[in-house]
Amino acid sequence: MSQPKHIHILGVCGTFMGGLAVLAQQLGYRVSGSDQNVYPPMSTQLQSQGIRLMEGYRAENLDPAPDLVVVGNAMSRGNAEVEAVLERGLPYVSGPQWLYEHVLKDRWVLAVAGTHGKTTTTSLLAWILEDCGYDPGFLVGGIPQNFGLSARLGSGPHFVVEADEYDTAFFDKRSKFVHYRPRTAVLNNLEYDHADIFPDLTDIQRQFHHLVRTVPGNGLLIAPQNDAALDETLAMGCWTPVQRTALNSGESDWSAQLLSEDGGKFAVSLRGRPLGEVAWSMVGRHNVMNALSALAAASHAGVEPERALQALARFQGIKRRLELRAQVDGVSLYDDFAHHPTAVRATLEALRARVGKDRIIAVLEPRSNTMRLGVHGAALGESLRTADRALLYRPQALAWDLSSAVGAADNIEIYDDIDAMVRHVCLEAKPGDHVIFMSNGGFGGIHGKAEQALRERG
Repeated sequence: MSQPKHIHILGVCGTFMGGLAVLAQQLGYRVSGSDQNVYPPMSTQLQSQGIRLMEGYRAENLDPAPDLVVVGNAMSRGNAEVEAVLERGLPYVSGPQWLYEHVLKDRWVLAVAGTHGKTTTTSLLAWILEDCGYDPGFLVGGIPQNFGLSARLGSGPHFVVEADEYDTAFFDKRSKFVHYRPRTAVLNNLEYDHADIFPDLTDIQRQFHHLVRTVPGNGLLIAPQNDAALDETLAMGCWTPVQRTALNSGESDWSAQLLSEDGGKFAVSLRGRPLGEVAWSMVGRHNVMNALSALAAASHAGVEPERALQALARFQGIKRRLELRAQVDGVSLYDDFAHHPTAVRATLEALRARVGKDRIIAVLEPRSNTMRLGVHGAALGESLRTADRALLYRPQALAWDLSSAVGAADNIEIYDDIDAMVRHVCLEAKPGDHVIFMSNGGFGGIHGKAEQALRERG
């Protein structure tokens, strides 16, 4: 019996590339990967799947030579492993191109794009199709609790993919989603982000319009009502029907009426026709909008809307999306991926609606490339207003003055040391408080450190 072909993935602990590793293994390839930043939940997923993980980038990671190297978009020239791939003449490809050629090209692709809510909406859509018996494939930039994995092939014709606008690879500067060729495309929202690769919003809109150009005339575009940046993008040319979503609007195709302030219960209408009510575990107006997008996409794939509403009630959430990690001595500890001010504000407002007047302590790491460049610095202080206390970590490589950006906000303190932040949380947190850690990285393991410190404080 011949040895299965060996694929080696550079940047394998990224949420996209980690999912790619799982898909490649399910296709029968022998998979290994390397990464500089190894932390849960992706490292845990890879280990549970038996995928060989090498920490650090070294030329010897390519011995013996793999049949193909899949290059993550975080890789750049000068990286030791990238240089070895080029010098040895090893075959290589970008992750999005590999995904299209080996998984997507023969499937009904449902792609979820947008600045915010991609992971949640993708997970919701995959779950609706699963709960309704469609056995979809999916690749999500997180780990949906209903599945326990960020990716799978599935046996049905449908494949749901989180469609990121970030660039494809060091040798392909198009947005990832241009490769996916969806029949159903969700455009959740659009605002300025990824300042390390996009000079302005117009440049991002151009990439979104490239995606719009790839959706066939018998496909479907789903977009919120009254998102100016998306409206401008669609006005550049649209050859596909568009369905609109909105809260409390009779003018949109899909509309939701909040039945509880925290978004835990809502009613859904389709072009004015009531479909039913949803009571679920999620919170926040933004998640109700995510649900509407998922309902519209699932309906396009053939799911009866009333049946899809039932599936929402069984959705269990996503790791690192307002995930309750522990409760210690009456203190609730949450982990959340929010890093853009808009997402930070929406997450805190959702938590406030759920917990009422209980104290909220927000602990934030401005880790994303955009935040490190200071593009959204002026909006950061305002986004934290909902929290009673906010602790901001100031990493060494921050290119702007965090103190002046947040101004004289009396609920914010700035720290240069993660252990000092843990001590502050341990001293201040009282029974009934809610502590939410917000970062798109590992945040120095602060979640576990804080939990241990609270357990030990007696």
